[in-house]
Amino acid sequence: MKIITDEKKIDEILTRGVEDIFIKEDLRKKLLSGEKLRIKLGIDPTSPYIHIGRAITLRKLRDFQRLGHQVIFIIGDYTAKIGDPSDKLEKRPMLTEKQIKSNLEKYLKQVALILDMKNVEVKYNSKWLKKMNFIELGHLLECFTVQQMSRRRNFKDRLDAGSDIFVVEFLYPALQGYDSVAVKADVEIGGFDQLFNLKAGRTVQKRYGQKEQDIMVLSMLEGTDGRKMSSSWGNIISIVDKPEDMFGKVMSLKDELILKYFLLTTDLSFEEIDKVKISLEKGENPKDIKTKLAYEIVKIYHGEKKAKEAEENWERVFSKKEIPDEMPEIIVSAGELLSEVLVKNKILDSKGEWRRLVEGSAIHDLEKNENINEVNLKITKNLKLKIGKKKFIKILLK
Repeated sequence: MKIITDEKKIDEILTRGVEDIFIKEDLRKKLLSGEKLRIKLGIDPTSPYIHIGRAITLRKLRDFQRLGHQVIFIIGDYTAKIGDPSDKLEKRPMLTEKQIKSNLEKYLKQVALILDMKNVEVKYNSKWLKKMNFIELGHLLECFTVQQMSRRRNFKDRLDAGSDIFVVEFLYPALQGYDSVAVKADVEIGGFDQLFNLKAGRTVQKRYGQKEQDIMVLSMLEGTDGRKMSSSWGNIISIVDKPEDMFGKVMSLKDELILKYFLLTTDLSFEEIDKVKISLEKGENPKDIKTKLAYEIVKIYHGEKKAKEAEENWERVFSKKEIPDEMPEIIVSAGELLSEVLVKNKILDSKGEWRRLVEGSAIHDLEKNENINEVNLKITKNLKLKIGKKKFIKILLK
């Protein structure tokens, strides 16, 4: 594929959603030269779902791919066992082989919603990391000092708070850095919380005699509760959410996130986003603008038809306060716990979420027209439920 050197497209890649580039002028010069670059992104399969926050880096990878550059997508099936300490105030749990395998089952299908997989080098870092012996690992770890690691922002915060830092956590940036050596990366991209790890890649490449990669760090996205979007917090919008669920989650966002979401999660041009900004400044109802935002996001992952249907469903159910004619159905046996059924079928993320919703009077029995207030409710009859503001579900006995 011919390398595209269109200056306008390159400048958009270098600015849209970008927090920092190290080294920007070097990368811009390479992109304008027509040289085919190896662009690396690594993701640990810590969850079975890719959310639209993680999709920001995948979409940036797609932009490089469209210019003709070689995309390398690294699945951290080995590093996931350690757990990335980036932006964590406590040690991330080490995943088992079984958990990683389960999370990977539908991973590449989700990635394929964004990238042209025919032109992607997919690598699993277990291929080279599990072969590393103790001497080789020691050689790698000589790239860093304890002082360097201790100055890392989240490690320093934990030390200042008197929290433990485990030696195994120091391994993570070194191993991620070695991934860059293994694939001979020219550029690595990642979220802003990955800056330390990305710079580690430059350090490791230099030690192994390779040219140091350029680094691009991207803005982080807040989730449905206003905190950083994270699977562990359950505040995500998954790229494989059903259209109606995706639409509803976007509509629940705080108004101050509207412009950021347009910039980071949609394909609208800078000019179109400027028009949205002007509309907000002129006092247009944020709800109407969020409707456009939700439509654009659903369209990316489900197509225009499904996006339009999701919009019409939202208007019918939530603007006109109607109950939808069709709802997802779950077939159960009498005596099952309602909480377990909803979690098992991925209607809710956890029993903790169920408890919070019950205590907040957010589970409504539509047949009785009353809230459910029993945490350990067993299913004894068919149910028609409204969960929170956005979800409707039918529970049917076998």
